[in-house]
Amino acid sequence: MKTYLPKASEPVCAWHVIDADGAVLGRLAAQVADILRGKNKPIYTPHMDTGDFVVVINAEKVVLTGKKETDKYFMSYSGWKGGERFRSVAEVRESHPERLIEHAVKGMIPKNRLGSRIITKLKVYKGAEHPHASQKPVVTKVAN
Repeated sequence: MKTYLPKASEPVCAWHVIDADGAVLGRLAAQVADILRGKNKPIYTPHMDTGDFVVVINAEKVVLTGKKETDKYFMSYSGWKGGERFRSVAEVRESHPERLIEHAVKGMIPKNRLGSRIITKLKVYKGAEHPHASQKPVVTKVAN
């Protein structure tokens, strides 16, 4: 029996809505990364984009375990001398809570051209509303 390989025009992308309210960040990011890559489908192929679109709502209500809220830092570098900037999770959550989830998911997908294409299918929003209702997304539960 031959191994089935999907054609590039074949995979139809579905839309999933995931509510991040009370979800642990790492577990949520792992589940989102699997859906984005298509690992939850029987036609998963590592070298193809067979994943679905994911809309994450209530990004500001995601939970971090332990003392990560105050002890974990994100570093950005401007390219200039002394241009390093460190921001705690609390500061990031206050200004742009979407970036917490985007950063966690981006670290779990491949670091290549395919990964760059996959990360564009992730949509993260601060509140409970999102502009993707016309795509008829399916509500997906987060395993805690």
